[in-house]
Amino acid sequence: MAFISKDFRSPGEAWVKTDEGWERKKVLECGGKRKRHSSEGSCPEATTSSSSSSSEREEEQEEGCMPPHYHITIRCTREIAGFNGLSEAVKRLDFRRSVRDRKRFHYICAFLLLVSNKGIASLPGSAQRQLLQMVEEVASHVNDSQQHPNVLRGLALKLEQIVNQENQKCWGKPLGSTYLWQEHMARIKRIQRVASQIEIREPDPEARPKLHELPEECVREIILCIADHRDLESAAEAWETMAKLVSEQRIWRELTRFHFNQRQISTILDLDKIKQMGETKDWKQIYHQLRRTYGVNDDYQFAEVLALCRSCCCLFWPSDGHPCIIDQSPDYKQRVQEAGGQLALAQPVPPAQFLKYFSL
Repeated sequence: MAFISKDFRSPGEAWVKTDEGWERKKVLECGGKRKRHSSEGSCPEATTSSSSSSSEREEEQEEGCMPPHYHITIRCTREIAGFNGLSEAVKRLDFRRSVRDRKRFHYICAFLLLVSNKGIASLPGSAQRQLLQMVEEVASHVNDSQQHPNVLRGLALKLEQIVNQENQKCWGKPLGSTYLWQEHMARIKRIQRVASQIEIREPDPEARPKLHELPEECVREIILCIADHRDLESAAEAWETMAKLVSEQRIWRELTRFHFNQRQISTILDLDKIKQMGETKDWKQIYHQLRRTYGVNDDYQFAEVLALCRSCCCLFWPSDGHPCIIDQSPDYKQRVQEAGGQLALAQPVPPAQFLKYFSL
């Protein structure tokens, strides 16, 4: 049994009490901006007298926190043997607070759907609690932002299917801790209640300008930001002006060049003929032909994707960075900068690839 000791040879670890329970200190060091309980907080007189000092300590803790990252073991060897824990990875990469980041929202939801398909009940209890807390955070964010209700309904439907499957396994009760599943059921009911009662509020009628009041140039720039052909087709059905703009060749030409490179386009069409015909070419037909041939990369739907550093085998968010071994070696850091920077050694990790690092 592990014990807590100041001896550097001991296997003990430092634990900190948070609002969610006891957590290891090394996990909280990665972007851990959670409020920590203190002995002074139990006394009301102490809270009033030390409010300024506690806020200063929290600011110092936030400044000293490392960016969210998680070192993984890609392959076990005779010298290196490791185990990747999903619960610890979710905590250290700060998935729960990342739900409210619009750049990471779709990535987190895609990860939750993949885990639900594999089966949440087969995971350890701590991982189950973490994932359901993330789904509840998604429900709260969707309810507050009034965006992506279909994603929340899909997650709620998947949770209902999981509960029905678990109730059929052992005398009408799910396998595992009874207390843990009571907590899960209460949380799932709250998620389903939010998903069923959510209603998209209409915008302020006095807000100006409206979408139909914008000039075509502005609407065209909005359409050019859409990266999915299904969204383009839905936009064309919603408004006549959008239907006219979606039918333009430029929209489909930019969409084709966004998803496919010039080599792929040249394998489908003769470049000389494209130059001769110019804009008379049907780029919508070209796009769908390329999509059927090569397929569309699903990673383009994510504004930010987890990255894997090839130097230190560390998972991190590109916008936050991570502590890397190149900072300890000036010569190696210079060679990395000559090769294109630290991000040049980073490999994108889609949700499906992220789950492969764990034994699910």
